[in-house]
Amino acid sequence: MNPAGSLRRIGRTDIFVSPIALGCWPITGITSVDVNREDSLLTVRAALDAGINFFDTAHMYGYDGESGRLIAAAIGDRRDEFVIATKSGLHWDEGRQRVCDGRPETIHRECRESLRRLETDYVDLLFLHAPDRTVPLAETAGAFYELHQQGLVRAVGLSNVTISQIEEFRAVCPIEVCQPAYNRLQREIDQHLLPWCRQQQISVVVYWPLMKGLLAGRLRRDHIFSREDGRQKSPMFHGQEWDKNQDFVDQLRVISAKLGKTVAQLVLNWTIHQPGITAALCGSKRAFQVKENTDAMGWKLTQEIELEISEAIWARGPIISRWAV
Repeated sequence: MNPAGSLRRIGRTDIFVSPIALGCWPITGITSVDVNREDSLLTVRAALDAGINFFDTAHMYGYDGESGRLIAAAIGDRRDEFVIATKSGLHWDEGRQRVCDGRPETIHRECRESLRRLETDYVDLLFLHAPDRTVPLAETAGAFYELHQQGLVRAVGLSNVTISQIEEFRAVCPIEVCQPAYNRLQREIDQHLLPWCRQQQISVVVYWPLMKGLLAGRLRRDHIFSREDGRQKSPMFHGQEWDKNQDFVDQLRVISAKLGKTVAQLVLNWTIHQPGITAALCGSKRAFQVKENTDAMGWKLTQEIELEISEAIWARGPIISRWAV
């Protein structure tokens, strides 16, 4: 049974998902440290047991499709109980460099490879991972339309796009869901994309709700990032921005303690109750993280607590540097 008491509809489909989803990038270990197959399998299984029915992966999550294979191994014969989203349009070349490729033949190939890794004959949601500037978006959309018509994809979504790109894409292929970055420190979509999607009945499923772990409240002020940790690339984890973020998290610790919740639960609960947000993708690499994130469902912040969080944001000041999507 879902802890939130009810699932949420994706767009105008008959697909219903838990407000907290498992983001399956960290379990591959590409930019996350201290990752191994055993713990990754335990992480996915913890999500299954905790009431999360929504798993988000991509063709490029793992140099050899590790994320999809782990999901398949964990789910086993329970496939029909869960909603699986994957993405096409980005992959790794032989030198392990990221390649954006929106050609129709690539979209078809990556989708079918993902299906084999996931050991399923369909995915519930297929996203375009990112637009390819060298390929007309209408051509890419045509491939997604064909995959949907062939029954390999139940519904189509777009990630990392603007409103104009959504309009261009859906002139060829209907979409039901959009996937942008969003968290308490990155709220650019509040201005245009989120209200527009609400008007258009397009679901919004957000990634980075905990800002790569920053808003989980577990990173100490004196934390030293290893060379392999991808977060060190972001100015949000350095210098003055880091200090401001730590000050903000300290205030969140005080607020969450009054509720008997963790910082992560406070932040996630705020996120999933923002108007227009259908679900939040929470990347995890350990089972205890899944349990903590799941407990963000099933309750709601009071107006007084939301005001305290807003005041903490105001005290933090302008956000100068952000992680590039």
